[in-house]
Amino acid sequence: MNKSLVAVLLGGLLGACLMPSPATAQSAFDGTWKIDLKKVEMPKKPDVLLLQNGMYHCKTCVPPVSVKADGTDQPVSGHPYYDTMAVTVVDDHAIHEIDKKDGKVISDSTMTVAADGKTANFEFTDSSNNSTDPVTGNGTMVRVAKGPAGAHAVSGSWRTQSYGSVSDNALTRSYKVDGDTFSMSAPTGESYSAKMDGSDAPYKGDPGATSVSVRKLGQHVMQETAKRDGKVISVAKMTVAPDGRSMTIAVDDKLHDTHMSFVAMKQ
Repeated sequence: MNKSLVAVLLGGLLGACLMPSPATAQSAFDGTWKIDLKKVEMPKKPDVLLLQNGMYHCKTCVPPVSVKADGTDQPVSGHPYYDTMAVTVVDDHAIHEIDKKDGKVISDSTMTVAADGKTANFEFTDSSNNSTDPVTGNGTMVRVAKGPAGAHAVSGSWRTQSYGSVSDNALTRSYKVDGDTFSMSAPTGESYSAKMDGSDAPYKGDPGATSVSVRKLGQHVMQETAKRDGKVISVAKMTVAPDGRSMTIAVDDKLHDTHMSFVAMKQ
C-alpha cells in the first residue's frame, strides 16, 4: 500500500498561533480532534508499482524501491521507517509485504487485486512511529493505468480511493496552547512543543520528521511545516469552522508531490 498515506495519517497535522493567547482564553484548537474517514480527499497522483521477472518495484516511493520478490528480507536505503523489505507473491492477484527496521517488523500489509483487475483492496498493520499499539486499517484502490504485458496483476498505476477503516490511534491528536507555546501529543507516541513564532522545534516519536514549525495565518487558520533534517517534507493548513466543532486540514506532501485533505471533529 501507499506508505506515504499512512505516514500522513500518523503525523501531526495541525498548527498553532503566532502570537500568545491570553491566559484566560482557550484557543479554538485546544482539545482532542479525530479525523472523519468519510471526509478524506485522497491524492490524485497515483502510486506506480511493477512486479515482473521476480522483481518488485515501487516507482513512486521516495526514494524508489527495487527488491527481489522472493519473500526474503531485502536491504533498502534512504527510508527512515524501514531498512529491509520482504515481498511475497501470494498468488496471481495478491502480494504480501513485510517491512523491518533494525530487524524489527515495522509494517505488514497485503494487496489483493480484484478478478477484473480494476480495483484492489489493501490491509495493513503499522508500528513505524514506535508505537506499542500498532495502527491497523484497510482500504480500496482503483487502477488508473495497466502494467506491462506479462506482469503481475499488482503492476500498474493505482489511486487510493478510500479507507474502509483505520484504528483510532492514527486518527486522534490532542493540542494545547499555553502562553506562547503550542503542544501536540498522539496515542502513537508523537509529540512536540513549539514556540508560536514559526521557529523550528524538535518533533519527537516519528522517524520521518525531525522538526516542526507553526504559524498563524488568520484567526481560525494555522499552518504547520514539518521537516526532515532541515528539508521541508510537508505543509499542513488547518481551518477551524465558525462553530468550533470541525476543522479542515489540507496537506501538501512535498516528498511525493501530492495533496490531500481531511476533516477532523472536536471530541
